[in-house]
Amino acid sequence: MGKALGFFEISGVVAATDALDLMCKAADVEFVTWEKKLGGRLVTVIVRGEVSAVTAAIDAATAGAIKKPVCKAVIANPHPELERVVQKSRDRLLKARGEQEESQEKPKKAPARKKK
Repeated sequence: MGKALGFFEISGVVAATDALDLMCKAADVEFVTWEKKLGGRLVTVIVRGEVSAVTAAIDAATAGAIKKPVCKAVIANPHPELERVVQKSRDRLLKARGEQEESQEKPKKAPARKKK
């Protein structure tokens, strides 16, 4: 079977994180990105893998999620334009993560004390 994308939309960041954990434990899927809308009140998690694995992952998240999913989809052999849109989302996530990591790595210097 070919590659597939799985979309799992749920209310809340905690519920989305829990659903992603369920998906990754249930099947051999790769986390691609997530989109947070309405201040994180609505989150779409996107995973990638073989069609059967993505289907199993979405089913596991649906069955075990701490909230009822808003929407879900498995798209087998996605069109290149859809792949492009998903990649743009992933690039935004990685860029934000990179900027955050850089700011955490550089400790701020304390201001020099004046001698009396």
